Amino acid sequence: MTLSPVEVAITREVRVRAPGKVNLSLHVGPVSPDGYHPLTTVFQAVSVFEEVVARTCDERVVTVSGPQAELVPTDASNLALRAAELVAQAAGIDEGVHLHIDKGVPVAGGMAGGSADAAAALLACDALWGAGLSRAQLLELAAQLGSDVPFVLQGHTAVGQGRGDLLTPVLGRGEFHWAFAVQGRGLSAGAVYGELDALRDGAADLGLPPDLDDDVPLLQALRAGDPRALGAALHNDLQDAALSLDPRLAEPLGVARDAGALGVVVSGSGPTVAALGRSRQHALVLAAAFTASGAADRVLTATGPVAGARVVSTSD
Repeated sequence: MTLSPVEVAITREVRVRAPGKVNLSLHVGPVSPDGYHPLTTVFQAVSVFEEVVARTCDERVVTVSGPQAELVPTDASNLALRAAELVAQAAGIDEGVHLHIDKGVPVAGGMAGGSADAAAALLACDALWGAGLSRAQLLELAAQLGSDVPFVLQGHTAVGQGRGDLLTPVLGRGEFHWAFAVQGRGLSAGAVYGELDALRDGAADLGLPPDLDDDVPLLQALRAGDPRALGAALHNDLQDAALSLDPRLAEPLGVARDAGALGVVVSGSGPTVAALGRSRQHALVLAAAFTASGAADRVLTATGPVAGARVVSTSD
């Protein structure tokens, strides 16, 4: 077999796994002069993963496999490549890397798939190059890449404020069981936030600065490990905007409610719909309902919370 120029230089690799997320709550304030919306959100990392393998290489390149791989850019805009560039700059390194992404998290689905790639690439390049960056330095780089990237590095459950990157860990008990209705079509986060602004324009409620007091019942449910109370407290300010742009999302929301979900919500900016089950078995029932109804192009089940990005293997 003839090796490609990219593969010839491969001598070592680091494999990192990073989770997707669901927003248990998402409160969005009015757009600020810098164009960003202040957020208060409660993230939970769930067992749907991206894997990134970093291999030594003469160039800096990225390849992608897995569901919806064709939708992921492989040019300089790719978040994993941008992460590699930031690690190289921070550590004064002038080396190449071949990043291979194996996708498990939906693309443009509101579950932080691109952010998971970025978080995994930060850890992978740091380990591959022996950069020795501290956790604080990695989190600082993560914040430059996107508001969800610091959380994916940390994982578990956390409150995010500011742009979502100012994190406070949340103590909780037990695990929660989810079914996700994934759509083959994506939704641009920027478009959804823009639609939220348009829906609020001229309305009586123009959107107030988000307040964590709104999430007291949800945080109490997490501390108690009470899935029924958690389901009742799920909330997303972006849901109406996502439905306005993609009215077909009403179908999986309705299917989940009819199948007895404890709570159902559009995840982040959508279009993935997250349904909370009573148990692992009930999450499978919810997934089967999504499949039978044709309300999803792909169905996933997962548990949460799970750990953030971590190195799973290295080899020479």
